[in-house]
Amino acid sequence: MRPAHLNIVLDKEFIGAQNGSHTPVMLWGPPGVGKSDLINQIGERNNIPVIDIRLSQMEPSDLRGIPFRDTDAGETGSQVEWAIPSMLPNAEKHGAKGILFLDEITSAVPSVSAAAYQLILDRRLGEYHVPDGWAIFAAGNRQGDRGVTYTMPSPLANRFSHYEVDINLDDWVSWAYKHNIDERIIAFLRFRPELLFDFDPAHNPVAFPSPRSWQFVHNALVKFSDTPQVLLGSLQACVGPAAGIELKAFIDSMDQMPDLDAILRGEDIKAPKEIDLQYAVASALVGRAIRAKNSDNANTDTTMVYGHILNYAKAFRQKEMGVMLISDMLRAIGDDLFAVPEFAQWASSIGDIMLYD
Repeated sequence: MRPAHLNIVLDKEFIGAQNGSHTPVMLWGPPGVGKSDLINQIGERNNIPVIDIRLSQMEPSDLRGIPFRDTDAGETGSQVEWAIPSMLPNAEKHGAKGILFLDEITSAVPSVSAAAYQLILDRRLGEYHVPDGWAIFAAGNRQGDRGVTYTMPSPLANRFSHYEVDINLDDWVSWAYKHNIDERIIAFLRFRPELLFDFDPAHNPVAFPSPRSWQFVHNALVKFSDTPQVLLGSLQACVGPAAGIELKAFIDSMDQMPDLDAILRGEDIKAPKEIDLQYAVASALVGRAIRAKNSDNANTDTTMVYGHILNYAKAFRQKEMGVMLISDMLRAIGDDLFAVPEFAQWASSIGDIMLYD
């Protein structure tokens, strides 16, 4: 299931923890596709804590607790009690609502998985109870992904609803604009969408393209753009030799981009003929639209900026390129775009090509 749809599922399941209809969710997927980030986004959207427990690093006693002798048992004499781990959700300490995230669950040794059975289905471990307002989510890699994985026991698997995280470029692009990822990376992946995720477990590469590693590329561009002698090596260190070389060549070609400021002034600027530059221009203009929306400058007329971009979208010889530009822009800035007079003119110009969601 694509990330945008999984966000809906996970939000509903979090709400279900408040009304008694929650089902624990298990997310499956290869490394780097953003399983953990999906869970953290729920916490950010709802302003709730996310307790991330990496089961691959646990011993059974870490989850179950450590036994101790209670010498104040009264007439019954001393008894053995269990010290509840402080990392588990506590309503007084962590709040009445939140997410208990059991990450790397398929990498946990079987004895730890067994300790998690009762926690996941019955929401308890011995005398400990998961607070009612807390949702339980888990994530892990598949056995074919060349990670350290164990077969999930049937009793544990039957305690979840299961979803596989699909790769979806539109969803990643939407996320990338919201998180200020370098527009050159967004443009490159629009141009080479198959490189958003390119992992061959048979070859078990050290560095490979993934949604996570493209964020590393963004960080590399921030740090090394002014040191060209190490830039290529730093890109390859994040996404592998081939993708790193392609990205570097793409970035170098952007010196031939048309004048973006002139486009935003409404001047008649021709769209470039080269497909890679068209993707670069489209991504850069979406970035300019986002900056205009977020600008504190009273002199920034966002309606005018949006209007000039809408007019320029008609300059592409391939109408699909303009559709991509305006669709990305709509996802980034919202329904304000519909109120711009040029939007209706642009919509009429694309004929039977429809905006995609």
